[in-house]
Amino acid sequence: MTRSAEKAVLVLEDGRVYTGTPFGATGQTLGEAVFSTGMSGYQETLTDPSYHRQIVVATAPQIGNTGWNGEDGESRADKIWVAGYVVRDPSPRASNWRSTGTLEDELVRQGIVGIAGIDTRAVVRHLRTAGSMKAGVFSGDALDDVDTLVDRVRSQPSMLGADLAGEVSTAERYTVEADGPQRFTVAAIDLGIKTNTPRNFARRGIRSHVLPAATTFDEIIEIKPDGVFLSNGPGDPATADHIVEVTRQVLGAGIPLFGICFGNQILGRALGRSTYKMTFGHRGINIPVMDHATGRVAVTAQNHGFALEGEAGEEFDTPFGRAVVSHTCANDGVVEGIKLIDGRAFSVQYHPESAAGPRDAEYLFDQFIDLLSERKSGEK
Repeated sequence: MTRSAEKAVLVLEDGRVYTGTPFGATGQTLGEAVFSTGMSGYQETLTDPSYHRQIVVATAPQIGNTGWNGEDGESRADKIWVAGYVVRDPSPRASNWRSTGTLEDELVRQGIVGIAGIDTRAVVRHLRTAGSMKAGVFSGDALDDVDTLVDRVRSQPSMLGADLAGEVSTAERYTVEADGPQRFTVAAIDLGIKTNTPRNFARRGIRSHVLPAATTFDEIIEIKPDGVFLSNGPGDPATADHIVEVTRQVLGAGIPLFGICFGNQILGRALGRSTYKMTFGHRGINIPVMDHATGRVAVTAQNHGFALEGEAGEEFDTPFGRAVVSHTCANDGVVEGIKLIDGRAFSVQYHPESAAGPRDAEYLFDQFIDLLSERKSGEK
């Protein structure tokens, strides 16, 4: 039997079943079904640690055209973090001068179970209505009757209440040196950090000490950082009590702080805000965000299923001074940024290290540099 004649199924927890063919490894995978609207950048999506334990449905109809290369991965050693991959029309060959192999070969090599040949438009329309939900992809020996497969899907843990940052964080600290003369040192807390973030710091003369998610405030102080960075990452921010407390200690010490994605939710919690699970989240590379201080709209890359409570421009008291909701999504009003009004801590929900705009959000790294410079000048 040829591979195109083999069977694979995507099963959702509400009992919906979509039948296609295996793509990548065969077997069983479980996770939360979500969709990504990016028309390109599938390698960056697959290797983003924030997608840990999620089955990603690609809205772009054809996937795999540019193959796989050794440069575009967003995790160390190009590890694929998605639980599974769902596509409509996989390209039969790779065509790109940087390609070192095909997407499917890499999925097989890393044991990622996927499915192709289904109507991904129908899946996405359903998830937009019913919301992201538990799912599974099954092929080969993992196939069984529908009731059995639905039971397997429903029996897995929910993303709500999932504490996942420790599962994707580095086990040991490591250092990314500055390109050229070193201007500052930053403690980057790895909650699922993407490799392009330390590179952006390095280009600006920053040495990054990348630290595990379980790092304590005392361990941060040991390296005498000029600032602290909170990275992106997976899971429910309501479970991240340890890093929230560490963030409060950083704020109390007056150390400049910058956070993105999961780090935005952590800063928000440290300032007293609550979080909630979104219906289907923001996952794509064309999401408009309004900066309420300037009126400027940036086209951003995002990947999050949780968000902070709040309204555009809302000011509120915190133990560390007044704070404000600085950014919101132009599509649905979701909080996309928060900051202390005195400027010493700020965060955004999107990914300034990505090239969605393509450079709309990169200024945030320079804003952090300005904050570090101001603090250093004030200490002299």
